[in-house]
Amino acid sequence: MSRIKEFNLPDLGEGLLEGEILAWLVKVGDTIELNQPIVEVETAKAAVEIPAKWGGVVTRIFHDAGTVVEVGKPIIAIDTEPGSPLPETPASAPAASAAAAASSPSAASSAATASSPSAGSSAAADEAGAGLIGGPAPGGRTAVLVGYGPRTTSAQRRPRIGTPTPATTAAAPPPPPAAAEVRPVEPAGPVSETVAPAVRTGPVLAKPPVRKLARDLGVDLATVNGTGPLGSVTRDDVHLAASVPARMPAPVAASPATAVFDASREQRIPVKGVRKLTAENMVASAFTAPHVTEFLTVDVTRSMKALEKLRKRPEFEGARISPLLLVAKAVLLAVERHPMVNSSWSGATGEIVVKGYVNLGIAAATERGLIVPNVKDAGRLTLRELAEALNELVRTAKSGRTAPADMSGGTLSITNVGVFGIDTGTPILPPGESAILAFGAIRPTPWVHKGKIRIREVTTLGLSFDHRIIDGELGSRFLRDVGAFLEDPEATLLSWT
Repeated sequence: MSRIKEFNLPDLGEGLLEGEILAWLVKVGDTIELNQPIVEVETAKAAVEIPAKWGGVVTRIFHDAGTVVEVGKPIIAIDTEPGSPLPETPASAPAASAAAAASSPSAASSAATASSPSAGSSAAADEAGAGLIGGPAPGGRTAVLVGYGPRTTSAQRRPRIGTPTPATTAAAPPPPPAAAEVRPVEPAGPVSETVAPAVRTGPVLAKPPVRKLARDLGVDLATVNGTGPLGSVTRDDVHLAASVPARMPAPVAASPATAVFDASREQRIPVKGVRKLTAENMVASAFTAPHVTEFLTVDVTRSMKALEKLRKRPEFEGARISPLLLVAKAVLLAVERHPMVNSSWSGATGEIVVKGYVNLGIAAATERGLIVPNVKDAGRLTLRELAEALNELVRTAKSGRTAPADMSGGTLSITNVGVFGIDTGTPILPPGESAILAFGAIRPTPWVHKGKIRIREVTTLGLSFDHRIIDGELGSRFLRDVGAFLEDPEATLLSWT
């Protein structure tokens, strides 16, 4: 068994076909241990660190950071026995003897005049061994070990049996070429003092947020000198590189009447990873599920007061509570009253699958793109547990560490567009789900309250649903119940439970 083992990119979740190498955590020559993280890879669902399958010394890295690699292709080679000598090639000794014989005139003469059967079999063996490591290669070339280069001396091809070749005639070596006269070249103009930035030849170590920042600022990470751990590029390094403009020759002035639109004013962003999967899912959902969206404007003043009361209760001490918590609770309670909303359409079996559990998805905008991780069986959680689960879900998503399992199996989702100051929207259904709720911004708004115009806290909800499963009546009742909870959560909890 070979001591140099190649580690292939594994399938990181549910039949994914490729992954992008974000950063190498090791370099050639490093000694690594079993299960030590060696590379960070981004798939269409998550960014994960892959551990080493063997311990040893890194001998080769096949792909630089930023490369998209197919699952099953090698990404790194590891010498699992770095302390032991390399195994000798059995053909190395015959190759050395053949080289010595070829360099001797007497040996060449003997080979040319040999006519015995044993000599013929030996020549046949030489032809059969052509191309093997340590043996003669076809066409008179010398086979060598990879990485050691060919011999610098010219190879002499052994004549075949029966071919008349003068044994005493030796080819005279070609005369050495005449030395060319070297003359100093005068520069055509003043020498520029601008020094081009050094281009990195190895993989660039940088975290995903730093890579995005570099793309936004138009900075090539290969030209940035990293000052972070293991020579990694930091945000400060990118900002410093962006603040030093490159000296470029002055462009030729174009005609004032002619607008120039060339590639220098365009940006091309590869569609891969999370963005690629999101695009595919949204297209599939938009053209397979008939979407309907309804809107409801709600006075949530009492919900905001209820949040202040929760923050003061001992059981919620230290918990981060936001309006999203009450919206999530309202959706879970409304599902109990209208179970059909929490279902999916099975075209293969011609059935509607109603779920007895709610895996509540929360859309999260991250630097890698939009993802929708979900809280498993959210309906069984207490209000404090639900608050902690929502906070952990969003925190993990924004750090880029969401596991693929946390983004699968969702049954119903919420997208909080209000954090961006947006009133509402018409969200597209995640594949396999029948409803998604858009939660808009909460604004102080003139509102008729108890027959008088008051300034109240108001928001707008937008519910998109699959019209194959949810008709207008069911969607309207569900949205009405969510709004009723947010208008007066304390009274609703008492009347519904």
